Amino acid sequence: MIETVALIDYGSGNIRSVQKALQRASRESGLSTAVIVTSDAQQVASADRLVLPGVGAFRACYQGLVALPGMMDALDEAVRLKARPFLGVCVGMQLLATRGHEYGLSAGLGLIAGDVLPLSARAGVISGGLRVPHMGWNDVSFVGGQDLGDRPDEAFYFAHSFYFDVESDEDVIAVCDYGGPLPVGVQRGNVMGFQFHPEKSQGAGIALLAAFLRWRP
Repeated sequence: MIETVALIDYGSGNIRSVQKALQRASRESGLSTAVIVTSDAQQVASADRLVLPGVGAFRACYQGLVALPGMMDALDEAVRLKARPFLGVCVGMQLLATRGHEYGLSAGLGLIAGDVLPLSARAGVISGGLRVPHMGWNDVSFVGGQDLGDRPDEAFYFAHSFYFDVESDEDVIAVCDYGGPLPVGVQRGNVMGFQFHPEKSQGAGIALLAAFLRWRP
């Protein structure tokens, strides 16, 4: 049986590289997966899995998503009612939060409690003189019961100036060290997100996307 993965296109950029990475992950894992790029709410509501990418500012990305006709209702149906596996990447992960504080306060999807805050305000980033944006490769440790198999500590590629300050530690499944432990992976139920870019993280990223395609929350 072929599963459909809806890669949601709301004008956020980098969507084709995410599509190619998901297709490669499916092919190399021997999975039967059709990855469709779509802004159509009906296709999103009926998909077996959903992926929300994102590059840019939190507020603009959220507004772009809301502007798609019927999309918020489709996400509610697929994610909350049908409990379809849902993955957010980079700003797509941040949009899972309750609120974002980039260019003023903006609502998020509210799927995982927490706020998206500036890296430049973190005490460890300030005291350590660390660069913002956080760009480049950083080791990531997987923690908790994320149901993605035994994942080794591996390096992934980052490019971000804001981070997800997760309300509950139970929702954190991956951390990196950037001025102290920084949450870079989240999961609650059928909703998962990563701050780094699996599609730019070579073999480690492809393996992680393959794990998402096999994931049965």
